[in-house]
Amino acid sequence: MAYEFENIRFSQEIFYYLLENHELKEDDDRVLYKAYSENEEIQNLVKSQGEVAGSTIERYGNTIYLIPKEENNYLGFSKVQLKGVLCKSNATDKDYYLSQFVILTLLVEFFDGQGSTSKTRDYIRVGELQNRISERLKEGVAKQEESDEDTDGIAFTNILEAYETLKSDERGSRAKTTKEGLLHNILNFLQKQGLIDYVEQDEMIKTTKKLDNFMDWNLLNKNNYHRILRVLGEESNE
Repeated sequence: MAYEFENIRFSQEIFYYLLENHELKEDDDRVLYKAYSENEEIQNLVKSQGEVAGSTIERYGNTIYLIPKEENNYLGFSKVQLKGVLCKSNATDKDYYLSQFVILTLLVEFFDGQGSTSKTRDYIRVGELQNRISERLKEGVAKQEESDEDTDGIAFTNILEAYETLKSDERGSRAKTTKEGLLHNILNFLQKQGLIDYVEQDEMIKTTKKLDNFMDWNLLNKNNYHRILRVLGEESNE
């Protein structure tokens, strides 16, 4: 299939813009946004470039996103990189899976996967999130012990062990060896990715429109949502 040179040029400009900024909003560049939204040929060319680069290109609302696939360590993050950013030094796999469990818990506290929008609350306090993490881990361990097997492959006992080895510091320590420091580092990371607003002085967490859109349109289709709930012990397999 032959493509017009002008459309190829537009698609390259759009993809390069996405590589630089990870998203293209209508208000930021109306010409590029309109070219992608209104020209199917340009859209297909951009999506094809994204596929070659191990990514998907999706438009949610008035924003076009570049979304690296899970195995894409160049545009995304590898397990080793995330472990270094989120966990304490010399972290084990238990510490890494704990950091991922914290993020899953945060998502479920904000979103329920139901209705026209999945979002159920405007904010959560850091202290409440910390309590919910502890509660969900203990509930997961209890259910795992009752069934005498891993819950959806999640080793709750190991993750809880990693969590309980962290110290607790009511003064709000930022050290990764404390529960408060673990949360602080994870929240800062999510804020740098444009997914949350972390208001430290108020110990308040809010989600951004970027995360709201991504959850509504991508993660929280019915299969993914129930998978997350099962991981956190909220529902059983039927």
